This record gives sequence, structure tokens and C-alpha cells, in this order.
Amino acid sequence: MDKMEVVTDETQNSKGNIQTQLQEEYLKSFESLEEGQLINGTVIQVTQDQVFIDVGYKSEGKIPTSEFSELPNIGDVVSVVLVTKENKHGEVIVSKQKADLKQIWKKLRQAFTDKTPVDGTIVKTVKGGYDVSLGADIHAFLPISQSDSVKVDKPEKLIGLKGQFYLERLYADQKANIVVNRRKYLEETTEKNRDDFFANVQVGDTVKGSVKTFTSFGAFIDLGGFDGLLHINDMSWGHVTRPKDFVKKGQEIELKVIRLDPEEKRINLSIKHFSEDPWLHFEEKYHVNDVVKGTVTKLTDFGAFIELEEGIEGLAHISEFSWTKKISKPGDVVKIGDEVECMVLGYDIQAGRVSLGLKQVSDNPWEKISELYPVGTKLTRKVVKITNSGAFIELEEGIDGFLHADDISWTKKVKHPSSELQVGQEVETVVIDCDTENHRIRLGIKQLSDDPWEQFSNAYKPGSTLEGEIVSITDFGVFVKAPMDIEGLVNKANLSDNREEPYEEAVKKYNVGDKINVYVVDVNPEKQKVAFSVKEFKRKQQRDEISQYMSSNDSEGDDAYNPFADLLKKN
Repeated sequence: MDKMEVVTDETQNSKGNIQTQLQEEYLKSFESLEEGQLINGTVIQVTQDQVFIDVGYKSEGKIPTSEFSELPNIGDVVSVVLVTKENKHGEVIVSKQKADLKQIWKKLRQAFTDKTPVDGTIVKTVKGGYDVSLGADIHAFLPISQSDSVKVDKPEKLIGLKGQFYLERLYADQKANIVVNRRKYLEETTEKNRDDFFANVQVGDTVKGSVKTFTSFGAFIDLGGFDGLLHINDMSWGHVTRPKDFVKKGQEIELKVIRLDPEEKRINLSIKHFSEDPWLHFEEKYHVNDVVKGTVTKLTDFGAFIELEEGIEGLAHISEFSWTKKISKPGDVVKIGDEVECMVLGYDIQAGRVSLGLKQVSDNPWEKISELYPVGTKLTRKVVKITNSGAFIELEEGIDGFLHADDISWTKKVKHPSSELQVGQEVETVVIDCDTENHRIRLGIKQLSDDPWEQFSNAYKPGSTLEGEIVSITDFGVFVKAPMDIEGLVNKANLSDNREEPYEEAVKKYNVGDKINVYVVDVNPEKQKVAFSVKEFKRKQQRDEISQYMSSNDSEGDDAYNPFADLLKKN
């Protein structure tokens, strides 16, 4: 054998010795392992039912595929627990399931100590909360109050949810004593996301979110666990009645950030700001007194909102609906969706307001009313409405005149117009006032004849006497109807000429309907009042009798006896 061959044999013997030595050392190390210890092995074969693991011993370990959530690939390193070094068949028994259990408990203890979240899956509902699987057949209790950051109305909706949980309580020897908290994790995550939002987003930026809930004033948008408000006024430059007409629940949308308040943690969002504000060009298109067309979008008690174009909406007040008709409800004239002609009466660009009028597109009949119905015009028309203070009389369609109760009679005290008039009754009246500026026409019935108070005051001056008829007796006096149907009052102090006689006794001598002679104390045509006196009538009668007697006695001579001298002096 030459020198080269000798070297080759020595090399091969050396390699064999090293390999044998390594195997012996590994076997010694394997012998040092204890059953129940966690070791690593390499996947060498995968069948339908089993996974074969090389753990460096003379036989492979076999693990049922059911212990794997996902089947490994050949060459993968898998952690297992050494159950038995060698059974009666000379096989090594290992378990991945027990290895998983050891590893998970190790992670749980570390997470509990470090106060970090762990993964879990909500598998079912239990009394007071949920059963959460943490893996390797380890289960925890999740109280329903800690299951979400919002109130849970339907507990079954969370079943199957995978997420992260904080460990509130952990006892390795009692599985039932593991308590977890999802709400805390969600709130911390939300707070972090919100802080990041305020730190990185500016007003004017575009963000994405999903429609979460609706309110009467808009919609809340989920921006990643925290909400922003999409106000109803920021959905469109035009009129928005219902938020649901513009966005749908759960819909993913892009929005403009229009306001940020980090202190109050408020975020205002907008859809309409993706387009230009139509009010910027309002004065280029619209001017006061322009007649324009629009669509009725909303009715209220005080008028109708009319859209001139998207984003430009004006109000036609109910007082601007008709020149002549009194409109009770806007819905009696227009309906939502109607296309109408109207006039621009005024506008405020900064406030986004336009005042519109419907009646202004037609002629104003009141401009000619004074020509048609000048003061003094006599009319026979129908009563259309009666109120406590008077009656409305229709002059022509949409134009009424008002007859006040005080203008029905010169002499009669009309307590309520219904005692003299009825709806539908035709009455003769005269125009006594025409105010075209305020759209008012005053009518009168009593003005058709002369004022009897003026006639009475001319015929009966204070100091004159007359005969009248008692029409009513009251606690404060007696009312007497005089000629021309004028009523006057005999005050109770003026009913009797006997100062000692009380009014209650004196009034017993009179009845309603009795004729009575009275003295005219005072006449006031402007206030339509006249004061009478029985006491003064009797005194005047006495004075007249005395004067007459003295006149006749004077003709008989100065020495004639005068029995009334002392009485005349007393009076």
C-alpha cells in the first residue's frame, strides 16, 4: 500500500470515529432528558393521520395530525413534550398538544406579569358573559360588561369573534379562574388611534370611515374605533331632510375633515366640502326683484322652503303667498315637489338666506282698491265671518271689509255682533276708511244715517226736560230711553228729592216700562252719554210753579200774601 492509500484510510477512520463520538454524545444527552421535558424535533414525514418527528433517537416520534391546527411541512421544527423515552415496543412517545399547553401557559404567565394582551376566540355564551378559547384547550371567562366598548344588545353577535384580551385573573391550576377583559383593550386601542388621528390629520384632509349610527342631526362615522360627526348640514349644500337619504349604515365613504377639537376630542366631517359652495356665485345669478323658478322642498307653519338650485334654498313666508287671501296653512297653496315661480325679495349671503315671495309674481289688487271703494261708497254684501269684535264682509273674492261692533248702531250697545248679524246675511254698509298700505277697509252700518246724538244734543240742552221710558233698573241707577232712542242714566243719587229717603226705597216706586219725566243734567255726544235727574226735574217743576205764582201775585199788588217766599229762598 502506498503512502496515499494509507492517508485515505486514516482520514476515513477519523471521520467514522468523530461521527460515532457525536452519536454517543447525543445519546448521552438524550438519556439526560427527563420525561415531560419540552424538546424540539424535525418533521421528516407527513401522512393523512400522523406526523413523524425526528427527535434524534433511534426511533421517530409519531403525532396524530389532529393535534395540529395547520399541518407542518417536512423540515419544519416542532416543539413537543417527551412523554416516554421508550415504550415496550421501543418507540419514543411525544406530544405536541402538551407542548402547546406548556408554551401557552408560559405566554399567559408572561402576559399577566407584563400586562400585555393575548389572542383568543369567543366560542359561546355562558351565564353572565362568554367562554373564550385561549388555545390548547385553555378557556377563560369574559364578563359581558367587559366584552365590548359599547353596550351589547345581542350577545350572540360576538360568538366566533377573534381578538385580543387582557388577563384580569390567572390561576394555572383552575381553568375556570381565568378572567379576561376585551373592553379595556378596545378602549386603549381606540384612544391610541384617536391620538394618532389628531397628531397626523389636519383640517382639510380627506379620511375614510364607515357609517355607524344615525341621529336626527346627522350620522356618526367610525374612523377606527372612534367617531366623527357628519352633521346633516354638511351632507349637501342643498336641503337635507333625512340623513339616511345621503348615506347608508355600514357604508364606507370618504370625508373632508372640517373641524378638529383635541381637547373635547371632537371631529367634524363633511361630504359637501368636496364641491364648491354655490353661494360664492349667488350674486352673479340672482338679484332682488328677479322672478325665478324653484322647487318646494319643505313646508312649515310659517311658510315654504324653495330650492332655486342645489345648495341655494329660500323661504317664502306665509304672508307672501297671496295679496288678498288669508292663508292658514302653506299646504293649502303648494305641495312638496311643486315647481313654482317666485320673486327674490332679499338675501343674506353670509347667513345663506334668501327671502322669496309668491304673490309678487301677480298684480296687487290693493293698488286699485281705493279707486274701487272710496270712502262713502255704499255696498250691499254678505257677512263671511263673525268675531267677538265685529264681522268680516266680503267685498270681492279675497278682499274683505271689517265692520266693528261699535259701527253697527248709534244708540244700541252691541255686546256681540252675532246678536245683530249672521254669516251669509246680506247687509247694507258704507266704506268709512280705506287703508291700502295696510290692506284694511273699515265699514259701517250706523253711518248710513245721521248721528242721533248730534240731533239729541241740539234738541235737548242741559237744563231741559223730557219724558222717557224706563228700560232697566240697576243698583247704581235707572236707565231711561229718551226721544231718538237715546239712553241716559238717572244716577241713584238723583232719583229722589227727599234726602232722607234711601235709594232702595225710592226705586221701589218705578218699574221697567214706566213713563218718567227727567231733567237733562249733561249731554256728551262724543262719548255718547247723557245724564238725567228726577230730583232736579221736581225742583225745576217747583221753581217753575213758584215763579208762575209770583208772577200772577205781582199783578195783584205788592201787599199780597206770598206763602212760597220762604220755600223759594230755601231752593
